[in-house]
Amino acid sequence: MPGQQPRRFRTIFISDLHLGSKAAKAEFLIDFLRHHDADNIYLVGDIVDGWRLRRSWHWPQAHNDVVQKILRKARKGASITYIAGNHDEFARQFQGVHFGGIVVADSVIHEAADGRRYLVIHGDQFDTVVHNARWLAYLGDHAYDAAMLANRAIARLRHMMGLEYWSFSSWAKLRVKKAVNFIGSFQKVLADEAKRCGVEGVICGHIHHAVIEKTSDVEYINTGDWVESCTAVVEHFDGQMEILRWSHVQIEAPPSGDVLVPIRIDARLTEAA
Repeated sequence: MPGQQPRRFRTIFISDLHLGSKAAKAEFLIDFLRHHDADNIYLVGDIVDGWRLRRSWHWPQAHNDVVQKILRKARKGASITYIAGNHDEFARQFQGVHFGGIVVADSVIHEAADGRRYLVIHGDQFDTVVHNARWLAYLGDHAYDAAMLANRAIARLRHMMGLEYWSFSSWAKLRVKKAVNFIGSFQKVLADEAKRCGVEGVICGHIHHAVIEKTSDVEYINTGDWVESCTAVVEHFDGQMEILRWSHVQIEAPPSGDVLVPIRIDARLTEAA
């Protein structure tokens, strides 16, 4: 609503924006950032999709607007940390470097308001396919593109029918046994790494599956993505972690027909930790 103050949190964690890909829901993210603010913001990897940009250049104005929105938050005093992922692995060579108030890292330890410490890492470092069968990871990336084409077609149809956004690819992924087994294994490996680091939890991205749960006596938190589910993890000022879903954004053309304007419709859906 016009003039409404953004909701404030101690920390916001977002990952897997995949800017540079046609599947990136930049307008949804811009709307989310417009309505939410935090003292600390972690960009938990795959912010820019270097893999797709190498194949074909796609960088619309909305993707520029996301970058500008994040930089504006840094200028206003937010502490912003960019954790590199596998799709933006080029950023790993700049660890410790500051860009416009944003510091780049491979992983960091975040201390919550209640004293709990979390390993913040993208998570691709523990994906054996990414590291041991690079060609298979690229092949899977192409298959993912095909799934997202189907996703967009279904989303358009649902929009025409007046239905809210729903991710076909997320639904299918969670119903394929091997994918479910991979997600479970990924969670356990990340939880084990958190225990090895002597912290109480891990916050990651990479597999596009937002969740907060206990795994191996460690709090495992995945931020999800802004390609399928449009989710972020927020830390309240008491240290409580929560998943926010921001998938009810309608894109309408103004009278001039020049620019797409994100309109928020009852978008504040939350999933408690």
